[in-house]
Amino acid sequence: MKLFLLKTLVIILTSLFMFSAFMFSAAKANEDISEASKISQEIFGPRVPTDKAYGAFQRGYFLTALQLALPRAELGEASAQTLIAQIYANGLGVAKNSALAANWYMLADKTGDINATFELALLYQAGDGVPKNREKAAQLFKKSADLGHIEAIYNLALLHVEGKYVLPDLSLAANLLKTAANYGISEAQYDYGIMLIEGAGIAPDIKAGANQIRLAANNGLSAAQVEYATLLYLGKGVERNLKEAIIYYQGAAQNGNPVAQNRLAKLLAVGEGIRLNQQQAAMWRSLARRQGLIDKSLDRLLISISANDLAKAEERARFWPNPLPKN
Repeated sequence: MKLFLLKTLVIILTSLFMFSAFMFSAAKANEDISEASKISQEIFGPRVPTDKAYGAFQRGYFLTALQLALPRAELGEASAQTLIAQIYANGLGVAKNSALAANWYMLADKTGDINATFELALLYQAGDGVPKNREKAAQLFKKSADLGHIEAIYNLALLHVEGKYVLPDLSLAANLLKTAANYGISEAQYDYGIMLIEGAGIAPDIKAGANQIRLAANNGLSAAQVEYATLLYLGKGVERNLKEAIIYYQGAAQNGNPVAQNRLAKLLAVGEGIRLNQQQAAMWRSLARRQGLIDKSLDRLLISISANDLAKAEERARFWPNPLPKN
């Protein structure tokens, strides 16, 4: 009996020890998790609660996103209001309704969402879903630009160049374009580059301007590709490089830019920096003409093209950018 009691006591004491050890281990684990969480917040910032509506939107479940966002939007949550506006503005899973989108953007703008303010400015500028009002659009662009919206900063810069709905100010426009360009907005890089080259609102700097245009060209902006190709061809602001110029002309021509198509055709017609190919030149001429660019000097360069080559060029242009169908 004593032996049984002794064994029971040992078991109880052992269990208590194990329980204490477990509690100590759990407490230590909680301390470790707390410490890890603290370190994580110091490095990455506080955790943001999962936005299920936005998650559904990102995965293409637009009606689900709408259902999840609607109760929050009705409670005044700006991000949910903007999400609903985007769904209606783009007709995602619902019929496109610019007027309804504008109403939601207005609510989100009042609640302080700068993305909504910018999108609402675009609607007023185009007269889409709201009466066209460029003065109101300018006010909204400025409001969102002042809060740091990069695309709004770019649009505000253009308004200062135009000088109709805000004060004309090329110097301010150049500064705003520089800001937008530094954030990688291709159009801003191109426009800022042009202002640097021309010395409009800023001290002229041809090399810096050429570099900005190069950045925009490398981002795929076809107007910048044409401009940078021309700078390379002329050796203006950059070392002259005909081969590289042709690469940029080709890129813009493939993107459908008629100026690039016309200039590439000229180089092909005379074999300047590229192998002479009148048939290909005639194809690019045809594509440029299709967009209204008629160049008599190019016509003179192709005066000697054979009727057969011209017919083949016209056929290739008809199916471009797809290859000719196989017989």
